[in-house]
Amino acid sequence: MIKCIAIDDEPLALKQIESYIHKTPFLKLLESFESPLEAISYLQETDVALMFVDINMPDLNGLDFVKSLENPPKIIFTTAYSEYAVEGFRVDAIDYLLKPIDYATFLKASNKAKSWFDVHEKQPEQLQSNEDFLFIKSEYKIVRIKLDDIRYIEGMREYIRIHLTNEKPIMTLLSMKAMEAQLANKNFMRVHRSYIVNLNKITTIERNRIVFDKVYIPVSDLYKEKFQQFVEGNFLS
Repeated sequence: MIKCIAIDDEPLALKQIESYIHKTPFLKLLESFESPLEAISYLQETDVALMFVDINMPDLNGLDFVKSLENPPKIIFTTAYSEYAVEGFRVDAIDYLLKPIDYATFLKASNKAKSWFDVHEKQPEQLQSNEDFLFIKSEYKIVRIKLDDIRYIEGMREYIRIHLTNEKPIMTLLSMKAMEAQLANKNFMRVHRSYIVNLNKITTIERNRIVFDKVYIPVSDLYKEKFQQFVEGNFLS
């Protein structure tokens, strides 16, 4: 299931997108919003894969909203104005739906999104590991990384950046979901939609944020309970 949200300042248009999502078996609607400003904090705390976003909205238009996000989900834009199509694709949108939108057109765009996720979520050849190290592909090379050298992993759209103890970060084409699955039961924990941390490397926690030097990694509400259990299980009083 592709977890998605819908944003449109027109209530009737939003209801239509909601109904189309409910009709589509591989989509799951998490939430809908009549303003992109309402969605910002939700996206910071929730693992959203796909957004249906109207472009013409009064407070903040959909294009500027997407550009403002540090690590946005995949996007399908909706609008009544065709002149925005080119600019929409410049921000790496999967598709662009021109209102009024019929279900056949909506389904075609959604299938494009599903195809994208099918390709990018199923990447076992990109990563192999055992208990002590993993191999990843990076810049046409296969790189061996010791798990103990990893401090944290940062999601960057379809790429991830692996931050190491004494070396430069390594970029690879891999999803956070695939990395999280590979590191399960290996002292790593996902604490935010954009971050996985090595629990053995945590030295400071400040105001619900994990501190690595000058980097502050937030612990989102979605993962807060699990992380708190880890802290309390290792707390001396």
